[in-house]
Amino acid sequence: MRNSLYLTALGIAIISCGSQQKVVKNKNTSIPNAPKPVLTEKKPQIKEDEGEYYKVNIADITKNDNTISYGSIVSASPAGYKITKNYFPAVGQNFRQRYVILHYTVLNDEKSISILTQQSVSAHYLVNSLPDKEIYQIVDENKRAYHAGVSFWRKDQQLNDTSIGIEIVNMGYTTDSLNNRVFTPYPEDQFRKVAALVKDIVTRYNIPPTNVLGHSDIAPTRKQDPGPLFPWKRLYDEYQVGMWYDEVVKQNFLTQINSTTDITTQYNNPEFVSKIQQQLVQFGYSLSVNGVWDKPTKQTLEAFQFHFRPSNYSGILDAETWAILQALIQKYPQK
Repeated sequence: MRNSLYLTALGIAIISCGSQQKVVKNKNTSIPNAPKPVLTEKKPQIKEDEGEYYKVNIADITKNDNTISYGSIVSASPAGYKITKNYFPAVGQNFRQRYVILHYTVLNDEKSISILTQQSVSAHYLVNSLPDKEIYQIVDENKRAYHAGVSFWRKDQQLNDTSIGIEIVNMGYTTDSLNNRVFTPYPEDQFRKVAALVKDIVTRYNIPPTNVLGHSDIAPTRKQDPGPLFPWKRLYDEYQVGMWYDEVVKQNFLTQINSTTDITTQYNNPEFVSKIQQQLVQFGYSLSVNGVWDKPTKQTLEAFQFHFRPSNYSGILDAETWAILQALIQKYPQK
């Protein structure tokens, strides 16, 4: 029993969905063939020609975003009775899948597979670092994976319940001689896999742009993944997925800020700090509005910059970061 608990705790500690605290040495993780981790127990064979399921989305999103059905159909088998589907499906239902959350693993391909399949942490999909055409599914989309942990976005909490998690094999970051973080870039082949996968998911489940997020967005005080080098703007521009601000609107806000506000003199004014905190909450983050540049506020600003201003993720507010935040609030208001 103790050994089992120890291994579970070790797996959770290793996988990067937790904050990356230790320096990770850069290693060449590319391998010629797909990794084949040793499994501790034999798994049942998947029989793809059995079972009931829908292959296409038959929802009508014009009717209050109700969804008729999509995906597998799991039914009861009561002893002595028969379950019929004469009146299936009811209109009054919708998808559990309302978010897509992106992560990096801080492990190579083989270790990522081992931890995500044999420990208590998991995700629905794992995107390897190989230049191949494979994407690994490790949890049924209709089931909950354990990838988000304590999390919040807008009015929703505990996003494991309502999300599809995608882990990306990426070594996270190292630290240089000045203790600055140096993040690992995403290869082009890998980005294309992630983008195609996310595009497919958001299309099938009608997931809005505001609900395609990084782990650092939903848990900014604990997480950094997928980091500032994940190309969110390309995902938006090339695949029409996720959020991004309109450049003209941002420039208008920036001009207004530069002409009316001296950020330097107001920076530590509690009323000014509270205003920024309120706007971060208005956009979607969970944050206490207390008028102080405390650690959670700085971490939340950093997470915001990871996603929307990756050229500067200092966690310090400047005019451009503030302009981007206001442009996003205007474009994606909470309903």
